[in-house]
Amino acid sequence: MKILIFGVGNNADLAYYYLTNDSEYEIVAFVLEKDFIKENTKFGLPIVDFENIKKIYNPSEYSLFAPCDYSKLNKYRERIYNRGKQMGYNFISYISSKANVFTGDIGENCFIFEDTIIQPYTKIGNNCILWSSATVCHHSVIEDFVFIASNAVIAGCCLIKKYSFIGINSSIRDCTTIEENTVIGMHSCVTKNTESYNIYIGCPAKILKNCDDTVII
Repeated sequence: MKILIFGVGNNADLAYYYLTNDSEYEIVAFVLEKDFIKENTKFGLPIVDFENIKKIYNPSEYSLFAPCDYSKLNKYRERIYNRGKQMGYNFISYISSKANVFTGDIGENCFIFEDTIIQPYTKIGNNCILWSSATVCHHSVIEDFVFIASNAVIAGCCLIKKYSFIGINSSIRDCTTIEENTVIGMHSCVTKNTESYNIYIGCPAKILKNCDDTVII
């Protein structure tokens, strides 16, 4: 299958590396919004204006992968995904061959790194990023547009709602709900349900301050 990678930043670099070395996908180009294009090529491949890709790459023959980061609480990734779907493109997910995945219920445009553990009866939505060594335990649900950083642990029967960010080495107690647009800081231990649009830190985690889509994590 032929793939277009959206972006030219660090996550695009990683996507290129992993898809090249750990998948059967063929990367043919990078895609970026016109106002942000500063070079014509990356890794020897063309960088193409996002708005005009259908003129060159027919959606029936090419798929997209948009490994955008957590900018604007994952809303930027959502916008690119929705635009690509409107154009008629399918999105692939990349799951590392070195991840331990025991569920087939994983959505589109997910980026799942090596040593990640996803236990049985879990559900991973669309557009989720699970960084190296993250753990999602049994019967948990990760909704769309969630970012889970390295070594974070989501215990069993948890619900992580849309647009949330779970920081490095943080842990979520079993049967806990993380509300939409929640930020969990690194090394934090969440022992009870959160409230939307708040940043939590500490062990046990407490609200540091309110946030909105402009928060810099």
